[in-house]
Amino acid sequence: MAEKSKILVIGGTGYIGKYLVEASAKAGHPTYALVRESTASDVEKSKLIESFKSSGVSLVYGDINDHESLVTAIKQVDVVISAVGGLQLADQVKIIAAIKQAGNVKRFLPSEFGVDVDHTNAVEPAATLFGIKAKVRRTIEAEGIPFTYVASNGFAGYFLPTLGQPGAKAPPRDKITIIGDGNPKAIFVKEEDIATYTIKTVDDPRTLNKILHLRPPANVLSFSEIVSLWEKKIGVTLEKTYLLEDELLKKIQESPLPINILLGIAHSTFVKGDATNYEIDASTGGEASELYPEVKYTTVEEYLSFFA
Repeated sequence: MAEKSKILVIGGTGYIGKYLVEASAKAGHPTYALVRESTASDVEKSKLIESFKSSGVSLVYGDINDHESLVTAIKQVDVVISAVGGLQLADQVKIIAAIKQAGNVKRFLPSEFGVDVDHTNAVEPAATLFGIKAKVRRTIEAEGIPFTYVASNGFAGYFLPTLGQPGAKAPPRDKITIIGDGNPKAIFVKEEDIATYTIKTVDDPRTLNKILHLRPPANVLSFSEIVSLWEKKIGVTLEKTYLLEDELLKKIQESPLPINILLGIAHSTFVKGDATNYEIDASTGGEASELYPEVKYTTVEEYLSFFA
């Protein structure tokens, strides 16, 4: 067995980052998390950091805006995974510069964790967000840095617990608003599974300079199909209203940040079907559940059972 790559996660205390750190440690990779001094003293985050330490994760103090600390951290590892949030996406050029200077990185996985940004029909302001991710891709390619892009599609934990109903605390049991006509296929993957698949790629030659598409077959479902699954679970037919495209576009224009971005992503997902409106090109990428059939992913149906 070849030695497992050393992995640095940047943004490891964030929403998807914590799952990546845990999955990396669990898979037996020497795992490093870049942590700001201020984060370490944050009460909420300090619990998470303690749990990292108890799983054998090494903490590296540094900051995306501190070039020297970044280079020092990167020199200790083989693979860099960025999980920075939306506000820091454009700052990933600083990670690229540090990787370039360090000169030792075998692979970089930028913060994507959503739709394949080279295949979207998003409207503003979501279009700008996806545009930043696409620009980061082009910079990585121009600098000749080895990469894997993870097109994870939707986070199950964002959408399924409320079926996308604003202000809800649980999936609805009486009436529901469906975005669009309910027919385009969307994809939702449990965050732990996204992390497991991501870590699987880092030493896999099949995913080098490729896109990993997460399309687990049981989780490729339209909004209407997800509602049907839920109705079967609870034995109730929900009263349905439809938020159609014209009304949704108006809502996007009238809403403040970040609601307009979230609505824009919903438009891209449920109206334009951006998760599934293209075939995976075998020359540029592969599908995660086909590449890693050993991973037992959580299906949407299993996820919904938790709430039934």
